[in-house]
Amino acid sequence: MRFKKSFQLALNMLFHSKVRSWLTIIGIIIGIAAVVSIISMSLGAQQQLEERLGSLGADILTISQGSQRAFGAGFGGGDRGPGGESSSTSSTAKNLTERDIIAIKSVSNVKYVMGQISGQGDAVYSSKTAKNTQITGVDVSTWKEITTSTLSSGRFLTKGDAYSVVIGERLATSVFDKEIPINSKIIIEGKSFNVVGILSEGSGIYMPIDIARTIIEDKDNDNFDSISVKIEDTNLANQTVTDITKKLMLSHGILQENKKDFSVSNPTEMQATMEATMSTMTLFLGAIAAISLLVGAIGIANTMFTSTLEKTREIGVLKAVGAKNRDILSIFLINAGLIGFVGGFGGVILGMIVSTLINSAAGISSSTNMGRGGMSFLGGSSYVSIPLMLGALFFAVIIGMIAGAIPAYRASKLNPVDALRYE
Repeated sequence: MRFKKSFQLALNMLFHSKVRSWLTIIGIIIGIAAVVSIISMSLGAQQQLEERLGSLGADILTISQGSQRAFGAGFGGGDRGPGGESSSTSSTAKNLTERDIIAIKSVSNVKYVMGQISGQGDAVYSSKTAKNTQITGVDVSTWKEITTSTLSSGRFLTKGDAYSVVIGERLATSVFDKEIPINSKIIIEGKSFNVVGILSEGSGIYMPIDIARTIIEDKDNDNFDSISVKIEDTNLANQTVTDITKKLMLSHGILQENKKDFSVSNPTEMQATMEATMSTMTLFLGAIAAISLLVGAIGIANTMFTSTLEKTREIGVLKAVGAKNRDILSIFLINAGLIGFVGGFGGVILGMIVSTLINSAAGISSSTNMGRGGMSFLGGSSYVSIPLMLGALFFAVIIGMIAGAIPAYRASKLNPVDALRYE
């Protein structure tokens, strides 16, 4: 019997299946949908994590006050706390000074070093006041080389800029009644500043550090809230952190590492840790979802056993007209594969919808990237790649055929005489 004829008979069995067959298909749909939605959301979240950590700069280290480790680094948008990082400092915190910057500059693999201060102040534009706006004072000679932020318009601060500022995109477009254009005047703590640049994200204000010391309360000294370091080779990041730690301990007169009053953050190390955690979580959730597929496989086996009994006489007729054991085997295997295919196809579609709806309900923005083999769907942040869809579909077909293998084998071994006598 030709494959085409076997496929037609198997397809006919599927179309004329009873309710239990379609309930089995629904079980496969749910199982595949669970796997696809979990994996796609995990991939989307991992992609967002990589993008956000990438925007922080893998080559940027941040030294913060306090003995606890800082989380994050860089100058993405000015909204993550002092210096662009969110950190926790201990009661033994000691100010960072120009002496520390000199010590760090002597470390190999260090390219640029910049101290900065941060605080809050009131900003006024178009008769509207934005209270407690994040203000960051930076060294204009090195800020452009260290910052990971990008400009949407204007320019960065340069030497010679006194009362000039660069502001974040949200501050320029959403905070005040009117949008702030380049070369506009903005009042900060009673002093007038010229807006020379607008960043592509964030809502903070960046100004020369010497001016910031006169604007931000309690910052009228030569200390820094944090120090940012740009390194030349990211492969040596861990060694550079160790070297910087030793230099600063010597600078601060500290002999024991557990007594140090500063912390050095390494975004590369943090990224690896978070990615490993996310991968473990994805594997765990995927294993839970796979239980649904196991239940669906059992349903397929049960359906195929029942179909064998129901079609015993038909099997006898086929054998009586010359069908061989391998023909019967192929018909039932193809039928099981079709059940898996229909369930897998429906599961992929449902999984895409579910993952997108969950992300939308959670308020997660889209991070789908068509350029990497993914496809955007309903504006969600799930990342459904072509390999994921094909893999899920192939997996469903394989599960269907494995589950239907034993019933198909039993059907192929039926004696034609007994099959024709079966009632």
